Amino acid sequence: MDNQAMSTVSTSSYAKIQFLQRQAASLLLYQSVLQNEVGMAFLELLQAIRYTDADARGSLQAYGSYFHALAAKNQNWEDYLINQILVSENPFTRLAQQEEFENIPLALVAAAQHDLQVLHSLCECSSASLSEWVQTVAHLPVSPIVWYTEQGKVEAKTVWMKQRLEAEAVVSLQNSDNWAETVEDLATYYRQFGTGLFAEYRALRWQDGKFVGIQHPDSMKLDVLAGYESQRDALLKNTEFLLSGESALHVLLYGSRGSGKSSLVKALLNEYSQRNLRLVEVTKSELQDLPIIVEQLRGVPQKFIIFVDDLSFEEDDDAFKALKVVLEGNLTARPENVVVYATSNRRHLIREFYTDRPAPKDQEEIHVWDTMQEKLSFSDRFGLTLTFEGADQKTYLKIVRHLAAKAGINISQEDLEYQALQWATRHNGRSGRTARQFVDFLKADLAIYTVKNNTSTQ
Repeated sequence: MDNQAMSTVSTSSYAKIQFLQRQAASLLLYQSVLQNEVGMAFLELLQAIRYTDADARGSLQAYGSYFHALAAKNQNWEDYLINQILVSENPFTRLAQQEEFENIPLALVAAAQHDLQVLHSLCECSSASLSEWVQTVAHLPVSPIVWYTEQGKVEAKTVWMKQRLEAEAVVSLQNSDNWAETVEDLATYYRQFGTGLFAEYRALRWQDGKFVGIQHPDSMKLDVLAGYESQRDALLKNTEFLLSGESALHVLLYGSRGSGKSSLVKALLNEYSQRNLRLVEVTKSELQDLPIIVEQLRGVPQKFIIFVDDLSFEEDDDAFKALKVVLEGNLTARPENVVVYATSNRRHLIREFYTDRPAPKDQEEIHVWDTMQEKLSFSDRFGLTLTFEGADQKTYLKIVRHLAAKAGINISQEDLEYQALQWATRHNGRSGRTARQFVDFLKADLAIYTVKNNTSTQ
């Protein structure tokens, strides 16, 4: 320890900082807890305090980065550590998802306990203590502002989040004097809620060869959808099979544009996320990775709907082969926790041209009819096909009335229906999408009219 450090930080504080740094370096499994912005800012702050420069600017800047990182997360230091423990992916957490606690190797359990004890010691290094150390090394008249939030005041915006926050493992970590003693509760938590991105996000997309969490998934609710009740009920029943561990079918939702096919699939997430349902969006351009995606989802506690929107194929599309493998299976057993829900405007998913049809001049393939039937029957490989026919006037007006009631629009039914039909004529025709656009426009128009009217009468 150099003389400058000795002159600014007491020997006991210096020893404490060294101890915390050694503890952080000794993590065996939970290194990821300290490998994002908040964790790295914490470690850099310890280093800056330990080796203070002449005017302590390094310590002040490091403290600012630490404060900013916590504020961006809207978490205090303890809540941050607990959340990172809950979503950490490592050999212990992955095995805990699949095995009973007593079947986990003792060495893994011991390593997890060691790391939990280490993280608890880091947790006890409060932001207030760090602020006081910075005040000392920078010779400030007052200590820097301390970032804090009230513990337990995190708002649970969904049932799914509320379940996580109230889980026994979370309560144990918040109240325990020794986090190592919570290892069995944590194993139970991992088995119920999973780890990593699947524990942190309800909706994800496959992008550039990896899963990416969707921070704000579509908030579509089932009770907003109207007009296709039989299709909705069939899809709900199949999804219940998936959530119950029974054999669920892959589903093709086929029909007119704007009929609510995609909205129905998205609404399942908000209906069932508290039952461990996850929605994984895969674009057509990424379908060649589908077998890899399915294997990565195998064996985790969540249930997954792989959502492929607006599906169709060209004649020689490699994505066709990848999807065919997943739908039909191969020597590898199909995971029971994964289904594919795809939407399409085409009943036959592979484009067919008149030139594809066999004619006497065709000399290139003997069994050309077999090839054509292979193309046309691809959609049959989905176990369940739900057809969404174009909305007639009766269905269109039914959807409009339903959405208007949900939006709290208070005009006569005669006026509502007249405006709705006018809108459909001038815009995209009768469909669920057109009805939603009309109701959104009408709601905004009425709101602005009310404001202007109230202003003019004042």
